[in-house]
Amino acid sequence: MNKDAFEQGLKTRREVLGAEYVDNSLKAADDFNMPMQELVTEYCWNEIWNRPGLDRKTRSIINLAMLVALNRPHELKLHVRGAINNGLTKDDIQEVFLQTAIYCGVPAAIDSFRNAKEVFKDMGI
Repeated sequence: MNKDAFEQGLKTRREVLGAEYVDNSLKAADDFNMPMQELVTEYCWNEIWNRPGLDRKTRSIINLAMLVALNRPHELKLHVRGAINNGLTKDDIQEVFLQTAIYCGVPAAIDSFRNAKEVFKDMGI
């Protein structure tokens, strides 16, 4: 593990997903899954999210659409929160999910709307 890359990724991960969530994930990690936490933090959150080519808002839009397509509700909820933290509005997220209804299927989009509503309620928005 590259300690500098991990720390830079950790900073970004906390900014996008929220420090409480990230810190709880790391605290809950054990010998079995800590290597995955390190991998995700170093490569996903540093090497990709910190690249200059796309801003965080755009990366969030892409992630939401991919997570709908992959049917990953837990990650979708997490990235809805991250999208809000990255400056997307409920209306922006609505548009992403409407677009996914055409390309990923209506059932996937309906589930995504349902999951996002839970996040919005939790966030008080």
